[in-house]
Amino acid sequence: MGSKRYLKGRFNKDVTDEMREFIDSTGIDKDMVYEDIWGNEAHLLMLVSVGSIEKCYAREMLNCLQIAKEDIRGNKFELDPTLEDVHLNVESYIIRNCGIEYGGKLHIARSRNDQVVTDVKLRLREEILEVMDSVMGLQNVLLKLASKTVDTIMPGFTHLQHAQPITLGFWATAYVSMLMRDLERLEALYSRVNRSPLGAAALAGTSFKIDRNITAKLMGFDSVHVHALDTVSSRDFVVETFSVLSILMSNLSRMAEDLILWSSREFDFISLPEGYTTGSSIMPQKKNPDAAEMVRGKTGRVYGALMQSLSILKGLPLGYNRDLQEDRSLLWNSLKTTRMSLDVMGGMLSEAEFNKKKMEDVVDESFAAATELANHLVKVNKMSFRESHQVIGDVVSKLADEGKTLRDIDETFALLKKEIDGSIPLNELKKLVDSKRVVEANSSLGGTSPKEVGRMVSSLKSGVKGYRKSVWKKRDKIAKAKELTESEVMDILVNK
Repeated sequence: MGSKRYLKGRFNKDVTDEMREFIDSTGIDKDMVYEDIWGNEAHLLMLVSVGSIEKCYAREMLNCLQIAKEDIRGNKFELDPTLEDVHLNVESYIIRNCGIEYGGKLHIARSRNDQVVTDVKLRLREEILEVMDSVMGLQNVLLKLASKTVDTIMPGFTHLQHAQPITLGFWATAYVSMLMRDLERLEALYSRVNRSPLGAAALAGTSFKIDRNITAKLMGFDSVHVHALDTVSSRDFVVETFSVLSILMSNLSRMAEDLILWSSREFDFISLPEGYTTGSSIMPQKKNPDAAEMVRGKTGRVYGALMQSLSILKGLPLGYNRDLQEDRSLLWNSLKTTRMSLDVMGGMLSEAEFNKKKMEDVVDESFAAATELANHLVKVNKMSFRESHQVIGDVVSKLADEGKTLRDIDETFALLKKEIDGSIPLNELKKLVDSKRVVEANSSLGGTSPKEVGRMVSSLKSGVKGYRKSVWKKRDKIAKAKELTESEVMDILVNK
């Protein structure tokens, strides 16, 4: 049975096989069958509530939908590609089992145009919560690492050059802080996704008596997307999803790049777990950071989805256009890619081993304490910062020419004594160039001192808990909406 029977309209001929295959979306829609059924149930309950359909008709269709759910659970419900999409497949199922006199009333006061947006939003909001779970999972791994390494010295970088001493805990909390903004964006995205499209119909609303607030409540939406034409025309919530995921993947890619560099022989800061690395087909000594590289590489896939969705939308006239069908495979793939990337990064970091001695040695062998020396001349010798900056720059230049660093205390002391008016006592100089002391000195809000990092760890943990509660609250609302729908369906089925 082809789609011709249900979409015949003005046509006398069915579409060609090539055309049918070309427009088929059942492969994409197969994961939205439950959502489509939920939307059908809510729609029928609403029609009964407002008197637009008699209860006896709704009862037959609701009973068919209950059987359909059983068939889905038993893997007996298969989408027929000749019916184009999930909506016609479900409608066809009801017509086959209830008869056209009953099932033919399912499409009263709606269109596939508002159906598809409803189905996408019902699934998308669940996917957003899954991504938030994965973000928080990675954050918890980083916070656990940070708690253990608030005083583990390592070099901080600018331009990939040694800049100032920081701690591993400071590095870890930086990414937790980044990911907090990703959670903020996901939370805001959820609020815009969770608006009900159902009832917009094809583009102009409907002349049937309906109540869109009823269907919104039954499906757990926070509100109604009111404007019918805007509802069916717009996919900015999809573009926003790609945008949010792209920023998130950008943050993950930067983290992956850090780990890739650190795992190299030249850095030797980290040993990645074998479960997240691979060997070479020809070089037996290799331990390649493939998981981190794949996160970095898959970031481009999500970026591509963002650009493709923008390209689809940019030339569309107002109203539904079939072009919009193309965004769904991109959407589900990008969400899956992002979740997997988050989970892989969390698993890899939780088992990684850090070469703390190498990190600290690199700091001590560098000029990372130079900024603190310049600060000292400003505070104690009352020099302007630009003067002290020049003085310490000259000291660094001369030491570098001699193959020495600030760790060579005696030579540094003599050079400083020569370069500035008044000397710094040798014991004081030793403290100034000590990396632990430099780290502790940077105790300003958001700084790298162990005490401040510890405070940020506590604050960030509290923030993560807040988002965890928000996710639980959203899931609870969805669960209660499902229970409400099921209860009202059972009421119609039982009370004849």
